[in-house]
Amino acid sequence: MTSHRSFQTKPIHYDLTDLRLFVAIAEAQNLTRGAERTHLAPSSASHRIRLLEENIGAPLLLRQARGVALTRAGEALLRHARQVFAQLEQMHADLAPYAEGVRGHVSLWANTHATHSFIPDDLADFLRRHPQVSVTLAEHTSPEIVVAVARGEVEIGVVAERVEGAQVELLPYRADRLVLITPAAHPLATRTTARLVDVLDYPFVMLHAGSAIHTFTMNAAAALGRHVDVRIQVRSFEAVCRMVGAGVGIGLVPRTAVPRGGLREPPTVVELDETWAQRDLQVCVRRRAELSGFAAALVDCLVSRAA
Repeated sequence: MTSHRSFQTKPIHYDLTDLRLFVAIAEAQNLTRGAERTHLAPSSASHRIRLLEENIGAPLLLRQARGVALTRAGEALLRHARQVFAQLEQMHADLAPYAEGVRGHVSLWANTHATHSFIPDDLADFLRRHPQVSVTLAEHTSPEIVVAVARGEVEIGVVAERVEGAQVELLPYRADRLVLITPAAHPLATRTTARLVDVLDYPFVMLHAGSAIHTFTMNAAAALGRHVDVRIQVRSFEAVCRMVGAGVGIGLVPRTAVPRGGLREPPTVVELDETWAQRDLQVCVRRRAELSGFAAALVDCLVSRAA
């Protein structure tokens, strides 16, 4: 007869004061200085840490002659504690507008192209005209945005492609096109047009992994049975253009993202001979007629730019 044993996880009891104290001690590498930062007496801090270690069931600190060092468990707790406090700060930032009397809030998701080009100026104009509104802007891929809007998870999206079968309305916003940029002395710089398959043997300068255009480019290469040779990843289209101009690699960016001046070594623009290179941006909503007042006002502001 086989016996079965059930295991239950022991609950861990701690509060935010314990976590703040632990982070302070870990960063100071000293219990006394960590206690001072959290306005606790060293004896009280030592007692709290001892109880925390007992609750977790593992030592967090290695007591040394000139301070403390983290154990493996301590390193794990420090990582998660910092994430907890980052989330708390974000929660406070999200709630602050309501405490300050903001009477409306709109959530907006946009792809990389829109987020790094048109959206900042258009949102600034909208917020100037509607000071009682706050906006949450997040960057996602176009398919993610369409699905989230269709499910009602977000009110407004700005996308560059459709998702078949998604029950959404798409409204014209901005017209743009992806282009290839190369260093001035690059072999591709003498060409007027190029296909993606023709350029995948060269190293690329890309936006960071997780950005919408990074995902899009990787998928486009994968559809050809190829992969992108990513030499460096950066955080903005301007940085892509600077790196390409300096000879680091080639890149794919929206035409409007290429600076008309101001770069010591401007990249050369080569047209992309691909149907998907046309990246006309559209505002995506579930049903325009059912939008809340401020969301409808933001959509009106964005769609007015289509002219």
